Amino acid sequence: MGYLEIGKIVAAQGIKGELRVYPNTDFPERFEEPGTRWLLRPNQTEPEAIELVSGRYVDGKGIYVIQIKGIHDRTTAENLRNCKILVPDSDRPELEEGEFHVADLIGLSVYEQVTQELIGKVTDVIPAGHDLLQVAKITPEDGSEKTILIPFVEAIVPIVDLARQRIEITPPPGLLDL
Repeated sequence: MGYLEIGKIVAAQGIKGELRVYPNTDFPERFEEPGTRWLLRPNQTEPEAIELVSGRYVDGKGIYVIQIKGIHDRTTAENLRNCKILVPDSDRPELEEGEFHVADLIGLSVYEQVTQELIGKVTDVIPAGHDLLQVAKITPEDGSEKTILIPFVEAIVPIVDLARQRIEITPPPGLLDL
């Protein structure tokens, strides 16, 4: 079974074993709804099952504060710093038409739609007003690599073909000039 990382424990919160989590998911209910999650400790390869008791979003901080069953004091909570919180990759929420899981976009080849010229590969998706595709662009002349940011909007990115592992873009003038 594979897993998806949904967050990382960054600190203890208070003295009763609560944990601060930096989220890495577009589905915040994963930190608010009680149930089983998995914890991956640094330098470990196998996650362990944990029970999420409760969770709440902290406005203005961009973090969640969660309570895990069996963690009742600050010292125990501090020992979980830098652990990752996971869900099984089979636990992917259904998406609407035109929505994509970030993990599915990473590594896709990006082509200019008209010329079919390979631009590069998606290395990250940066959340912003409109998400940005971070693309590693290879310069054919010298083989050097540069990073470009492409607004992930339908007008510029009309085709995302997960089956063929490709994205086609129609960049406005100047977007690809570095």
